[in-house]
Amino acid sequence: MIRRYNINNIDELHAMVNSLKLEHQAKGELLLKDSKAYINQFTLGSLIKKYATPSAFLKIDDKLNISSSIMSMFLPFLMNSTVFKGSGFLTKTLVGLASNKFGKALDAEHLSAIFNSVKSWFGSSKKTKKSQLPQHVDYGIPPDSETY
Repeated sequence: MIRRYNINNIDELHAMVNSLKLEHQAKGELLLKDSKAYINQFTLGSLIKKYATPSAFLKIDDKLNISSSIMSMFLPFLMNSTVFKGSGFLTKTLVGLASNKFGKALDAEHLSAIFNSVKSWFGSSKKTKKSQLPQHVDYGIPPDSETY
């Protein structure tokens, strides 16, 4: 970008030089301020503020899902070291591939739903015992009695 100035005398030249110096300083300060703000968004404190919330931790965006990434790495290891411990190489490979795909499909919502359903299986016995108690105890007093 070429600027063209209509300068007729030395006073206009000095005024233009001073205005250009001031403009240069202002742009430099603005660039420094913007670069500090850009760098500050990647400091440890700002990253913790941005990503340490429960919803942001579990799902940063649609492509990066921390809980599914952890499950896709942990689930094959868990399956091969517990359930398929004595299996051969081919079986462990197939189980690893299948559980890796299954782990990627899991996210925080699926994990919490699975946890709640398992919890309801074990917690349902207490609820049934409470629901078996009679709601109204009849002591043999008729409802049209004065003591009722």
